Amino acid sequence: MTDSRDGSAGLASEDWVSVWQGWVLILLVLVGVRPAIPDFSWNAGRIAGAFSWGDIAAAVLTGLLLLAVSAAGIRVMGKSTREYLIGFPAVFVLAWAARLVAGNGALKQWGISYVIVALAAGLVISNLGTVPAWMREAIRTEYYIKTGLVILGTSIVFGEILQAGLLGVAQALLVVVVVWYLCYRIARRLRVDDEFSTMLASAVSICGVSAAIATCGAIAGDRKKLSYVTSLVLIVAVPMTVLMPWVVELLGIPAIVGGAWLGGTIDTSGAVVAAGEILGDSALNAAVIVKFSQNALLGVAAFAISLWWAFRGSEESGTRPTARVIWDRFPKFVLGFITASLLFSFVLGADLVDSTGALMKEIRTWWFALAFLCIGLETRFRDLVSMDQGRPAAAFLLGQGANIIWTLLVATILFGGAIFAVPDL
Repeated sequence: MTDSRDGSAGLASEDWVSVWQGWVLILLVLVGVRPAIPDFSWNAGRIAGAFSWGDIAAAVLTGLLLLAVSAAGIRVMGKSTREYLIGFPAVFVLAWAARLVAGNGALKQWGISYVIVALAAGLVISNLGTVPAWMREAIRTEYYIKTGLVILGTSIVFGEILQAGLLGVAQALLVVVVVWYLCYRIARRLRVDDEFSTMLASAVSICGVSAAIATCGAIAGDRKKLSYVTSLVLIVAVPMTVLMPWVVELLGIPAIVGGAWLGGTIDTSGAVVAAGEILGDSALNAAVIVKFSQNALLGVAAFAISLWWAFRGSEESGTRPTARVIWDRFPKFVLGFITASLLFSFVLGADLVDSTGALMKEIRTWWFALAFLCIGLETRFRDLVSMDQGRPAAAFLLGQGANIIWTLLVATILFGGAIFAVPDL
């Protein structure tokens, strides 16, 4: 990713415009602008159900809302609004098609989400065909990712996490800190560069795809590396979803411990739920609590990583890390994410938070679908396959192995009844 954090750009920089754009959408929803949510679910032989006029109209209205707000942002940044208005509908339709494909029940069971479908669609177009010139102004990966991350903050409600269980929060902290460091050191030992190592460590230790996206934004990382890490997360999550519940039953691990283990190791929320359901309600509840607790640490982790990266860059360049330098390099979307989380955690009423939650998630999903489609459109597949001779993949697998072992130990201590009473889940 190119670094758009030039202090001279001020409030018209892409970083700030993404924050304003995310907050405009949040405020519009809060004051009552709430388009219907389309249903993308369908099964073999029944795809026609996903093409109902109501679902199509809901998608079109949402697309028009996103177009209006994002085109205003393009104008603020001084870019070509006319070209963006021409290209965005095509990008949105492709993202819509990717979400429709990912809505298939069989793909959902295998943990194949809209993220991988959108990425694959973009790769197919860019590698087997040609991306039209008139679409290029609307292919804005960073713009979409940062806006989606600001809106993601609305789903991180700290009160719900504390109610869910302090043991889950404790496990999340122990796993994130220890596993991030282990994975980072493993990657560096394998001669993976700092940027790649940081994204890999965040994906393994925090919450998979979302963590990789946030980290990439925090360090202004390479989109190709983000695409690589995302693909690893989703590919590895599939066998883990099937094998880990089997290992829990084979070894006679208590269901609640097994659930906490699943929640701390499997890197996609959908796969966590699918694996937890195999083991029953108590395992599912424990898995969701731990996973949600790790998700809640995303903003804190992005903040810490961005500060570390700013100091690191200053040390390498030989310049003193002044407050101005740190501020210019600091990813502004983190501020948008944190303020959204604080608003929905401590200011708004529970009823309003609950009534807007599904739509906030839907809008966030659209931004991420657009972003990953754009990553594919900008990436040559052969670049992914040959990237760093497979060392990042090896680092990811070794880091995930360390994650599996450490998280099982932590889950056993916290949820196994050795120190604390086994929670009633």
